[in-house]
Amino acid sequence: MDFSQIFTYMYAEIALIAVIVTVFLYDLISGKRGRRFFHPVMCVLMTAFIAATIVPYHDGTGETFGGMFVYTPVFNILKGILAVGTLIVFLQADSWLRRDDTEFKRGEFYVLTLSTLLGMYFMISAGHFLMFFLGMELASVPMACLVAFDKYKNNSAEAGAKYILSALFASGLMLFGISFFYGTCGTLYFNDMTAHIDGSPLQIMAMVFFFSGLGFKISLVPFHLWTADTYQGAPTSVTSYLSVISKGAAAFALMVILMKVFAPMVHDWQLMLWIVIVLSITVANLFALRQKDLKRFLAFSSISQAGYIMLAVISGSAIGMTSLIFYILVYMAANLAAFGVIGTVEQNSGGKVGMDDYNGFYRTNPKLAVVMMLALFSLAGIPPFAGFFSKFFIFAAAFEQGFHILVFIALINTVISLYYYLLVVKAMFINRNDSPIAAFRSDCSTRIGLLVCLAGVLVLGIVSSVYDCINMFSFGM
Repeated sequence: MDFSQIFTYMYAEIALIAVIVTVFLYDLISGKRGRRFFHPVMCVLMTAFIAATIVPYHDGTGETFGGMFVYTPVFNILKGILAVGTLIVFLQADSWLRRDDTEFKRGEFYVLTLSTLLGMYFMISAGHFLMFFLGMELASVPMACLVAFDKYKNNSAEAGAKYILSALFASGLMLFGISFFYGTCGTLYFNDMTAHIDGSPLQIMAMVFFFSGLGFKISLVPFHLWTADTYQGAPTSVTSYLSVISKGAAAFALMVILMKVFAPMVHDWQLMLWIVIVLSITVANLFALRQKDLKRFLAFSSISQAGYIMLAVISGSAIGMTSLIFYILVYMAANLAAFGVIGTVEQNSGGKVGMDDYNGFYRTNPKLAVVMMLALFSLAGIPPFAGFFSKFFIFAAAFEQGFHILVFIALINTVISLYYYLLVVKAMFINRNDSPIAAFRSDCSTRIGLLVCLAGVLVLGIVSSVYDCINMFSFGM
């Protein structure tokens, strides 16, 4: 085996393993005094890791371990985006990790989170179903520990139990479907399976089982029932990580597998996705209207956003894949900003996360209220924020492939989502409250994370609008 080739194509994974080992050793030997510097050390390590790996370090594509691991520059870019999102989560989690009941578990939080990120890396680069399944489990099992991190508070242990039981059931369904594929194709390599896919009833059932497993990871209806309870019970920083990083990696991996492996069954999986998209967007929007807890509210918002993400997947085109990556980037910035505000308010107000608690929030904390408003506007798809252009691109990708009715249904649901996002804005800026959340100053780390997210929402929107104007001008010329 050529170890230089392994290092070339697996550079991001090897570097991430090095970061995990470094964090583990620092936690082991630092002592009580050294742990006070854990957060800046972690941020420096992650920043160095991102700087070293976010730019594609190899021009072409390649594979190693007999084709089980595949490298392309697009995969590397998505991994970099997920790493940036993880760094933002670490920045926003600092105040929570400084509590007396979590400070001694700071190293565990970092190691578990980075382990899930490593699993997502293997999911994205998998060229074999065994590699894909191992990556998914590496991402899922530590995530259950993170969900139950506050085991004595806020129903965190209950949320962890619900998550791991649902994850086990979804993994069992996926493994069952993969075994059917092996029985009908005689191989689990993505490149070799395509020639053996003929759309037989057994393969259609296998594809449904496989999709069910990933549908759980992405929180698509009808595989979404765990989402609201888990989001509500998990620590807010874990919820933000679960809602963005995990969802983005699973959605991209699903698109790659559908386009590469199941290309001969394109009409079957497009019909399946058509139904799931309509259900996910519609059901999530209707349930979001009823929510009073902001973490449950954003849980159903994330289910709806997952349905929009699937519009890029159903297009099955290169434009769809580009739109998917851009949507994940924009969604990451907006959603982490919203959860960042919720998390810092929760830490500084004694655990207030209800929508009614935010009545009159602008009077006492105007800067955080503005950040929350801009994040929600982006999630709703209001121009000129980045969320508008991300939705426009995935709508265009699906429309180009002939899914006109589906795009129309999605547009109608966008109006519904705008209404419930504005309910939060109304509570902060218009509703009166005799005893609003007291004014407070968030910690420096949280402010940096929120500024990065806010810059993403605004700058990506400006860049997208300029890009569209240039394209329109060129077309006119």
